[in-house]
Amino acid sequence: MIRLSSRQPMPQTLRGAIIALGNFDGFHLGHQAVVGEAVRWAKEEGRPAIVATFDPHPVEFFAKGSAPFRLSNFDQRQQWFADAGVDAMLVFAFDAAMAASSAHDWVYTMLGQHLGAAGVVTGKDFTFGKGRSGSVETLRGMGAEIGMGARAVGPVLLDGEVVSSSRVRQALKSGDPVEAAKLLTRPFTLRGMVQHGDKLGREIGFPTANLALGDYLRPAYGIYAVTGRLPDGRLLKGAANIGIRPHFDPPKELLEPHFFDFSGDLYGQEIEVAFHAFLRGEEKFDSLDALVAQIAKDCDKARDLLAPVGNL
Repeated sequence: MIRLSSRQPMPQTLRGAIIALGNFDGFHLGHQAVVGEAVRWAKEEGRPAIVATFDPHPVEFFAKGSAPFRLSNFDQRQQWFADAGVDAMLVFAFDAAMAASSAHDWVYTMLGQHLGAAGVVTGKDFTFGKGRSGSVETLRGMGAEIGMGARAVGPVLLDGEVVSSSRVRQALKSGDPVEAAKLLTRPFTLRGMVQHGDKLGREIGFPTANLALGDYLRPAYGIYAVTGRLPDGRLLKGAANIGIRPHFDPPKELLEPHFFDFSGDLYGQEIEVAFHAFLRGEEKFDSLDALVAQIAKDCDKARDLLAPVGNL
């Protein structure tokens, strides 16, 4: 599946597509319903299916300096969209010009002239254009004038509540990766490059792969049972600390997974770390020996919790 930019012309072969329009950060159950409808519609009419998202997220544009909140990066989203049967991912460059665009310009100029969309699918609460002046009804009304259809997908409920990115974020910040996984249909996963650290884990017998957190949401700080996916496709079980490591000075915010029964060199490689269960919060110990003893207990508990995951 290819990745397109809104700043480039739409390839002729992809004009006349059905476009799923939204942020789709994390690609949870609600997002999957919107994209699924776009893919079905496209197949019915023999058209390409495209998922359109935004970079930066409008919240990041309007509230510069806000705390990191992303649930995924674009490489992750591109893979999920491809698995859903999408032909291309379109990234809208959300800048000052786009923020100032009217709903009229969005429909007639961007969706109609620039992209040549035959139809768009959004969630029922989707808004667009300067001051959020455009709605699903705007898409339907203006779209009809240029031969562009519009469909809206209602909210998806799980356990009687609407599935949303906010709900996923709240679950993670509350230290509940199991709830987040139910909403996402997969564990929350951070992807990043393994960087050199201060080798403290190696010195105490629990070497770790250190990853910066970047723009990802910060789940509750603490220790988690995790799995890691390596570039060659191998999956490993482990326990990870995410936070500032209060026992060590100076504090340093990192994700530090320790993978069981693994001794390879991961420096400079991009890996994924999936959060399966929360074990405990971060704490400062009275001695290094006490910390090492607790880490051993954490690893034993993580092994037990991950046993149902199977032989990876």
